[in-house]
Amino acid sequence: MDVIKKITSEFDIRPAHVENIVKLIDEGNTIPFIARYRKEMTGHCDDQVLREFSDRLKYLRNLEKRKEEVSAAIEEQGKMSEEISAALSSAETLSEVEDIYRPFKQKRKTRATVAIAKGLEPLADIIMRQDVKTGTVYDLARPFVNAELGVNSEQEAVDGAKDIIAERVSDDAEIRKKLRRIFLKNAFISTKLAKPEDEGSKTYEMYSDFSEGVSEIKSHRVLAINRGEAEGFLKVKISLDKDFAVRVCSVGVVKEGSVTTATVKEAVQDGYERLICPSIEREIRAFLTDNAGEQGIKMFASNLKPLLMQPPVKDKVTLGLDPAYRTGCKIAVVDGTGKVLAKTVVYPTPPQSKTEEAKKVLLGLIEKYNVDVISIGNGTASKESEIFVAELIKETSRPVSYMVVSEAGASVYSASKLGAEEFPDYDVSERSAVSIARRLQDPLAELIKIDPKSIGVGQYQHDMPAARLDEVLGGVVEDCVNAVGVDLNTASPSLLKYVSGLNGGIVKNIVAYRDEHGKFTARKELLKVPKLGEKAYEQCAGFLRISDGKNILDNTGVHPESYGGAEKLLSLFGYTDEDVRLGNLSELPEKIKKLGESKVIEYTGLDSSTLKDVVSELLKPGRDVRDSLPQPMLRSDVMDMKDLAVGMELTGTVRNVIDFGAFVDIGVHQDGLVHISELSDGYVRHPSDVLKVGQVVKVRVIGVDLKKNRIALSMKSPAAAAKKAKAE
Repeated sequence: MDVIKKITSEFDIRPAHVENIVKLIDEGNTIPFIARYRKEMTGHCDDQVLREFSDRLKYLRNLEKRKEEVSAAIEEQGKMSEEISAALSSAETLSEVEDIYRPFKQKRKTRATVAIAKGLEPLADIIMRQDVKTGTVYDLARPFVNAELGVNSEQEAVDGAKDIIAERVSDDAEIRKKLRRIFLKNAFISTKLAKPEDEGSKTYEMYSDFSEGVSEIKSHRVLAINRGEAEGFLKVKISLDKDFAVRVCSVGVVKEGSVTTATVKEAVQDGYERLICPSIEREIRAFLTDNAGEQGIKMFASNLKPLLMQPPVKDKVTLGLDPAYRTGCKIAVVDGTGKVLAKTVVYPTPPQSKTEEAKKVLLGLIEKYNVDVISIGNGTASKESEIFVAELIKETSRPVSYMVVSEAGASVYSASKLGAEEFPDYDVSERSAVSIARRLQDPLAELIKIDPKSIGVGQYQHDMPAARLDEVLGGVVEDCVNAVGVDLNTASPSLLKYVSGLNGGIVKNIVAYRDEHGKFTARKELLKVPKLGEKAYEQCAGFLRISDGKNILDNTGVHPESYGGAEKLLSLFGYTDEDVRLGNLSELPEKIKKLGESKVIEYTGLDSSTLKDVVSELLKPGRDVRDSLPQPMLRSDVMDMKDLAVGMELTGTVRNVIDFGAFVDIGVHQDGLVHISELSDGYVRHPSDVLKVGQVVKVRVIGVDLKKNRIALSMKSPAAAAKKAKAE
């Protein structure tokens, strides 16, 4: 297989760009670097496409390697043929390669290998040919009766030959390929409760008598079924019409008109029931699980990215409130840079309910430190804390607003080695309050301190392949960090480790160099850091910013390799570094257009894509790409779930997107569900096509269940909703 040709046919990318991408990956360039600084070579592929490309390239190369291993193993046995070689060459999946190799694998003891040891393989050959028209199969078996070899009768000889035929049918790669395709298209997955009387079975009530086509079942159901089976509450079966499957196995094997035909039919049926069916059922379960895992991981990744890329609430003094009941609400005040100014504990919630005392303490902190915004964790006692804060800010002379933030992972960070290193004198809950404040100020910088799996924007993440989940989520974090850029002089080791080209060892050396020599004043100073060589510098330099350095370009996304071209561009139109600092370049795009882009490219030596990026960076040095996104929704008042009424229209923030809809925070502590059928007036293939975590949306209440604590929401237009109601 020509890997380049194959991957070109699968991706909408020109062949020349495919070859460039493969070369760039093989040279050790990171995905963020390729996406940002090699656009001309890749045809402007973004990081997501490049990661998919890299994964597919890895799979196809592993496939080719496995083909070579299998080919060598068959050659070694002296059994290679043109047919086998052609089949291996055309195989497009690892499972197809393993099917081809199956007959040549060293087998453990089976009924067929026992029969072969008894000298019954020639009899199996005679029976399979089905060219004997007279006598009986037992007449053919008589010469193979041999007490010394353990064949004591004609029946035993026939049974042994049938075992050999059954295994041959089972090992036939073409039969397995056909059946696998049929199973995927026509089989059903069904479930029953294993312990209906057990209290834990209630979780899986919807699967008590469940059946759905393998080709139609949704990923989240597969993962739920797997979990129920693993916990012992569900029995799961994959089923296909047996007679139909046996007929498929018989094609090309059974020939009518021979005295051995009936025996071959029996062997084929046995081969299907005893060997093929259980094996393919395991394969189908594995296939469904792998697909569901990939879909779940993809969903997790698509939720994680907008969460990390939420716009920061910059330069605001923030009061973080970690809600609790008995132990009180932990408070931390941090300045606009995240530095802790004060910490304390108040008890406005039951059982103490010291509301007035808590108000006095917090009002004092607000006035003393000029607090601008309050960040409330959404965990236990969040609702009561939110009501308390909404009342509190009515009594302050400062314009203070608040926002409820997800505290998923805050406890993980607080109890981590990193949390202990950052705040050695704080207890776990005090660290949580700081984290809750900072994740409003800069979600990315704070959330990268937490294992992405603990951030809580996925489904069934504990049922997914851990290594693959870590790989994909790590890629998402890496893309986000590099898209935003990192301040080289203030970034924590947690943030630096995700910068393109850096690893744990180099990050330690950067921090040590910074501690010893003070602030970096130029990007090129990175080359003095031990073990940070030319390649690592090439990969990381463009993503590291120096806000007050000697060279204004060090505070932009312009890569050092393009400094010469950028400086020529500025001089061409009479601009200085001071013009860049003061933002006096607004006419630059028009001047380039007037002179002609081709002439500018010729003079500067920059390619078209790099020129556009350089201009963009010069217009806004130190820009944060997140600033262009919709800002977080800050509140100043609170509602109760009891205040909700059907038909009420509200504004909310998307907290999680899942396969069957999205959960939206509408400010009543309990998130409401917008089912996929209520997301739009038109057809929605998947919720992630129309919604992202952190997105602010308008919703309408269509149902409130106070007993079950459930809120049903809709994003459909009133006209579409009325039309649907009329139709029903």
